[in-house]
Amino acid sequence: MSLPPVRFALVGYGAWGAHHAQSIASNPDAQLVAIVAPSEGSRAAAAKAHPSAQIFADYRQMLAQTKLDLVDVVTPSHTHAEIAYAVFDAGCHLLLEKPMALKIEDCREMVKRARERGVQFAIGHEFRLSSQWGEIKRIIESGVIGAPQYVLVELLRKPYRLGASGWRYDPQRVGSWVLEEPIHFFDLARWYLESAGNPIELHAYGNSRDPARPALYDNFSAMFRYANGAYAVVSQTLAAFEHHQTVKVSGTKGALWAGWSGALDRTLEPKCFLKVFDGEKLTEFELKKQSGEVFELREEIARCVKMVRGQALPAATGEDGLWSTGLCLLAEESIRQNRALAVGDLLRV
Repeated sequence: MSLPPVRFALVGYGAWGAHHAQSIASNPDAQLVAIVAPSEGSRAAAAKAHPSAQIFADYRQMLAQTKLDLVDVVTPSHTHAEIAYAVFDAGCHLLLEKPMALKIEDCREMVKRARERGVQFAIGHEFRLSSQWGEIKRIIESGVIGAPQYVLVELLRKPYRLGASGWRYDPQRVGSWVLEEPIHFFDLARWYLESAGNPIELHAYGNSRDPARPALYDNFSAMFRYANGAYAVVSQTLAAFEHHQTVKVSGTKGALWAGWSGALDRTLEPKCFLKVFDGEKLTEFELKKQSGEVFELREEIARCVKMVRGQALPAATGEDGLWSTGLCLLAEESIRQNRALAVGDLLRV
């Protein structure tokens, strides 16, 4: 007996939100029943692309009038907390784009409310589901490179797009650029070093090309270490060209190196590789599926279907999102104070 499709609503229909909508609509086990879009133009575009979905201007109205299983939120960062609280209060499961919020207090409150309401809470760290970046975690867990001791996650790319009404260049709405792509890298590095426990200290650096926006860092790097001596480096420059991501991990036995390159972050035919050295032999791993955030998004929607049906846990939980957001905020504070800072217990809820 086939199960009924999982009923999705999408809040946000910008450039990335449109990809979310397409991924939901193309999944045979999902049904896109509602889309919330703030502008008349985005509502018209959503209605044209997805005529079977109800279109709303306000998420509160959508929650009140629609029967849903899961709400997928793809809106500017400063709106995440208030929408998440409303979704939880409506008794719906939530897939929330990173960052969870701009304040750690809101992140803790989200995790608390999801627990109290008994709903699943997934964070959009889709890299965990990648045929490339996710495979690195499986390779580490297999023991082929030994215990991980060092992780580098680095990105060289062109400047960010403005976003609707320029929100991505407004610190009041974006929070910071550390909370944009580097948040994924903090999540990956912490995930890869999961066996080392939780990080204990972090030191970060950043600078900007534009004196008018000194807190939006075109160049950013952070190092965080663990009690057992393992450490990670997360680094990004937005002052470059195209989109080129690198991951390197070394362990007590061997090492691995992976790279992804495309003209854009959503390139459908990128150049990518994953090489593994077990201490004696070097092997180039053959990726079973294409790597890239468009492909990983499809995997994320499929995982959410299983999550709603009780067949899987979130790929990245609210607690994971709390940690990645917290490390980003601590990195910003480290830059302001120009010193290393203790991580403390970010997971406290």
